[in-house]
Amino acid sequence: MIEQNPIKKNIAIIMGGFTSEYEISLKSGQVVYDTLSKDKYNLYRVHIFKDRWVYVDDKGLEYKIDKNNFSVDVDGVEVFFDCVFNAIHGTPGEDGYIQGYLELLEIPHTSCPMYQAALTYNKRDCLSVLKKYGIKTAKSYYVNKGDQLDYDKIVGAVGLPCFVKANRAGSSFGVSKVHKLEEMDKAFEFAFKEDDQVIVESFLDGIEVSVGVITYKGNITVLPVTEIVTNNDFFDYNAKYNGESQEITPATITDEMSKTVQDLAKKVYEVLELKGFSRSEYIFSDGEPHLLEINSVPGLTTASILPKQAECAGISLEALFENAINEALKTKKEA
Repeated sequence: MIEQNPIKKNIAIIMGGFTSEYEISLKSGQVVYDTLSKDKYNLYRVHIFKDRWVYVDDKGLEYKIDKNNFSVDVDGVEVFFDCVFNAIHGTPGEDGYIQGYLELLEIPHTSCPMYQAALTYNKRDCLSVLKKYGIKTAKSYYVNKGDQLDYDKIVGAVGLPCFVKANRAGSSFGVSKVHKLEEMDKAFEFAFKEDDQVIVESFLDGIEVSVGVITYKGNITVLPVTEIVTNNDFFDYNAKYNGESQEITPATITDEMSKTVQDLAKKVYEVLELKGFSRSEYIFSDGEPHLLEINSVPGLTTASILPKQAECAGISLEALFENAINEALKTKKEA
């Protein structure tokens, strides 16, 4: 029989997802579960995959989630959730699907609203919106699966080298750096494995940085800047997750550069009306930060960038996660 303290809030920590990022999501979700206090919350790990939505207890036993109301029956006890902590990278947790579902059920969640999630997950659309606010980006060219590929036209628009990216994917899945025309076929094939939309961007030569912005204790808070240094051709999957990079927090860039990119990251957060966690990536080209992409459900492991930035700002992992829940619950009270 499940032991449930009725005084404590029931928190579902959702993890998994439908994309190549599911393994990273499971790690993020487990860190959230291990970090939050069981004395303060009734915590439930909820795995969301295409073939099943299940609550997984500490013995590894699975209990089916009722999708009609996002509840779970555990040994005859029906459990409803006061808040959902979203740790799903990629679809359906980062592209608006889960947000829309939870918002229809009026269940608070720790991520940004449905529209903002869908927009930030779509690199093409998000960059197009932000350009109107003076946010600098790389030159780009868009291709949908089935379009005739004119490589000469693409290279004429963005130059070489360039990046061929899956438009709606994260963790550098479906990303290739192309140095010559002969590499285009392989790059597009790789990108189309992740998404049926592809964005091709010009190469920006400069310092790459990452900036976390969160709503902390009711205020938009910009975290210290992280500088990305890798010997790889770019900040690819191995650089991000297999130790083939240095992530230096705070960054070794000048104070002026740090302030410029932090102000820009805050502007992006405000313009898009984001909530919860966000981490945006920039490259300083010709002395100015150019936006690459925005992550609305960034990695949350102890090795991930945003938690390291929070620690640098004096915010512990537990405080970071607790605050996300408090902000979500506060949003429901204000509605």
